[in-house]
Amino acid sequence: MGNKAELDFVSWLRNQTTPKPWVTVGPGDDTAVLSLPTNKPCLVTSDMLLDGSCFILAEAGAQRVGRKAMNVNLSDIAAMAGIPHAALVSLALPRNGGKNLAQQLFNGIKQAADLFDTAIVGGDTNSWNGPLAISITLLGYPGPKGPILRSTAKPGDALLITGQLGGSILGKHLDFNPRIAEAQLLSQLTNLSSMIDLSDGLALDLHRLCAESKCGATLFADQIPIAEAAFQMNDDKTPLEHALGDGEDFELLFSLPAIEAQQLLKDQPLQGLRITQIGEISKDGLFIQEKGRKLPLEALGYIHQFD
Repeated sequence: MGNKAELDFVSWLRNQTTPKPWVTVGPGDDTAVLSLPTNKPCLVTSDMLLDGSCFILAEAGAQRVGRKAMNVNLSDIAAMAGIPHAALVSLALPRNGGKNLAQQLFNGIKQAADLFDTAIVGGDTNSWNGPLAISITLLGYPGPKGPILRSTAKPGDALLITGQLGGSILGKHLDFNPRIAEAQLLSQLTNLSSMIDLSDGLALDLHRLCAESKCGATLFADQIPIAEAAFQMNDDKTPLEHALGDGEDFELLFSLPAIEAQQLLKDQPLQGLRITQIGEISKDGLFIQEKGRKLPLEALGYIHQFD
């Protein structure tokens, strides 16, 4: 993208962004200027997505990719039971066709941001002879009870999830809904002790949660809700293995006191989205209980590899 193309894109972008009362200065200056609610800490998250690794641009289309890029960040805010506020978007565009691609990406990004009243306040664009890369940094703030962390699960807590798992590659990894409203409602109704969004796989993300909380957990294999897509995968993995390790489900995995879990499971307060208990937090060790056997839980999931 040449100098004029970049200037034209920034001008176009400024006309597309929706004014927000908390944004004093948006795209176009050296930095954005914005305000957060008084006495609220700032939540900050960032995710980078690459063509060929996180999506296939030629198959998905730019608008879907833009929507996914924003939703991945929104899912991180949901995991903290937070409220999204403002986003910075950086693009590394292929030189050929970069202007049209940037506009289509932004349409998808804005579509997702607008659903959660999130301002797009700036970012950066660059061009090169490589594939598309998108990086979004999202700012937010905690709900009334403060951020829900990975590091505060307690032995004896019940372990629950929203929705179903597995087979996300068949479509959900592009078209999921970040659980912003659901996380806020769960935080209001219960005393959540920990939470994480399932981006890299149930087994791997549970390992991460337990490592931060310095505890263990046992999964109940027969209680894990497996998505229909996991049964449609044409490979040598079982549907359960897909549910444990596919990743990009972007559901919420959370813990809370067992007595509160019983009431939550009975009430099912999330409209159109089922909550399921899939295990329990223990003092140490990670296991899966399957067909009467308690086996070590392998950290199945997606990890970026590099030397």
